[in-house]
Amino acid sequence: MNHEPEFTNSLIHESSPYLLQHAHNPVDWNPWNDKILNKAQQENKLLLISVGYSACHWCHVMEHESFEDEEVAAIMNANYINIKVDREERPDVDQVYMNAVQVMTGMGGWPMNVVALPDGRPVWGGTYFRKEQWTQALTQIAHLYESQPEKLLEYAEKLEQGLKQIQIIEPVNEPNKLQKDFFLTIIKKWKTTFDKKNGGYQRSPKFMMPNNYEFLMRYAFQNSDEELKDHCLHTLDRISWGGVFDPIEGGFSRYSVDEKWHVPHFEKMLYDNAQLVRLYSRAYKLTRKDWYKEVVEETLGFISTEMTDDSGAFYSALDADSENEYNKKEEGAYYVWKKEELKSILGEDFEVFSTYYNINNYGKWEADNYVLIRTKSREEISNDLKITKRELQEKISVCNARLQKARKERKKPGLDDKSLTSWNALMISGYTEAYKAFGKEEYLEKARKNSDFIIKNQIQSNGRLFHSYKKGKSSINGYLEDYAFTITAFLDLYESTFEEEYLEHTRNLIKIVKEDFQDPVSGLYFFTSNKDRELVTKTIEISDNVIPASNSEMTKNLFRFGKLTGEREFISKAENMLQTVSGKIQEHPQSYSNWLDLMLNFTHPFYEIAITGENYKNWAMNFQQEYLPNTVLAATNTTSDINLLKNRLKKDKDLIYICEEGACKLPITSKIEALELIRQV
Repeated sequence: MNHEPEFTNSLIHESSPYLLQHAHNPVDWNPWNDKILNKAQQENKLLLISVGYSACHWCHVMEHESFEDEEVAAIMNANYINIKVDREERPDVDQVYMNAVQVMTGMGGWPMNVVALPDGRPVWGGTYFRKEQWTQALTQIAHLYESQPEKLLEYAEKLEQGLKQIQIIEPVNEPNKLQKDFFLTIIKKWKTTFDKKNGGYQRSPKFMMPNNYEFLMRYAFQNSDEELKDHCLHTLDRISWGGVFDPIEGGFSRYSVDEKWHVPHFEKMLYDNAQLVRLYSRAYKLTRKDWYKEVVEETLGFISTEMTDDSGAFYSALDADSENEYNKKEEGAYYVWKKEELKSILGEDFEVFSTYYNINNYGKWEADNYVLIRTKSREEISNDLKITKRELQEKISVCNARLQKARKERKKPGLDDKSLTSWNALMISGYTEAYKAFGKEEYLEKARKNSDFIIKNQIQSNGRLFHSYKKGKSSINGYLEDYAFTITAFLDLYESTFEEEYLEHTRNLIKIVKEDFQDPVSGLYFFTSNKDRELVTKTIEISDNVIPASNSEMTKNLFRFGKLTGEREFISKAENMLQTVSGKIQEHPQSYSNWLDLMLNFTHPFYEIAITGENYKNWAMNFQQEYLPNTVLAATNTTSDINLLKNRLKKDKDLIYICEEGACKLPITSKIEALELIRQV
């Protein structure tokens, strides 16, 4: 059982910041690759697969307790081929083994640790383990594999069958007619889960779930549901009043550990911020609320300052942990404040600041640390303090600037500086939505620069996408999520600029998705390309989570592309995919919000807007700034082969066409008249 290993820790050659964090462990770590997987089978040795990501607090804890320990490393090295996986680089590996851990234990999370047979089939797993648990389990499993390997083989076969069963999605033989009534029981049931006091759902921890609110806000708008609309906006207020939102430097943390959005898990992820920028930009369009504009501006300021490379690429994450005043790593050290520190920095402004951000028992966290959080609107606070709203804002702006200066003296959290195509594309969509809401050219330029980065670096010579980029090197064949979100980004760029090259990029990527990802049985798409080495199971991602499912996003893209180009087969494909999933929605609608958003396109009025003429951009901006979730928009000042625009250009005239199902009403020249046509329910 104990023989000398023939290899050593080889993570030092990797580019992933997470893998590099483990490059000096005494564990003989390997990256996930064909060579090491083949080696496990040749030597008939168990695999130990450990999955995490750079900003993960409990990943750091387990590394310190176990992976840096010589005795623990000796057990791992003697009995296992040890593989470290960055879940952000290899979401395919993460998905397969996360499904296994959830089947085995009923829960999941990171770090995720799995023992698998030499062929990769899992036999044991879980999340964070204390050192004693970890060593005992690994010793027992190694002994069992040596003495009674048939027991592990039998379990692996049963688990494999179960995992494959989960992935079976049958096509619908008898399609249901998609009707408005489908939503009634869903929305009624959904409302019972709302936290009416704090916003969001009645639970903790609380994740922001931007896609849930994209759908709920749209449903409320299109069905005049004021109660639902109010809850969505109340939730957006509470999320942005501090705690999970950083009022000093902007940007959102990943989630709150409590029910009041107060104490965050302090890591800041690109994908959360990208989606929340889009959500708050749309909420601004709906309400014209200045606070939502500030939230977007401050978040994009944070993205520009902390998360953007000179190439235009966006980095992945900022760590939750950073060094405190004693040079020890501590979660949230960069973000929290002590009362005496605040008094010293703010002087006579402390009392106003203290009222505004609850430097009291409500805002206290632990060890005399305070996490800044508001519980009232500015209007309410200014009334309480008997000063004008403007005076209040000026005082708070001065205080925030002083704290920002003080924070620069602190040690910053670690940066995960790899760039992921899917997350970069999400950020493009955030920037384009902010551009449309506020008309700031710099936002469009940031989106363009990133799309140029993707086109130049992440599109391979054969037209396929890479998934990851770090310091000039693109790597890992793209996953369905890369294609889905990049296509969304290109469609968003088209509807922002009306440059048809973005539609050509879209068409090329849709073609590759069909070739490389199509499941011939369900009509949906596999998460991994058929060009890649097969894993234990092939996953089809349909559940929307903190990020929408790659299949729901892809389905929405097909619908949207079909509407813009007039090519009906894309819309039919989208409807078929929606039908295939529709039977799963009723039980857990929160996990299918992106599908439900798509369903609104089939059950409620949907319009295509075409604008032609020399002033097409100015006219288009009139519609871009409105909250019109049930439309696509095409515009031009030249002749175009796009179906929506074909033969619609008239010399010396600026015209608006409102179309439904490809049939257009007579052209009009009034924005108000056009909006009246669109807003008919």
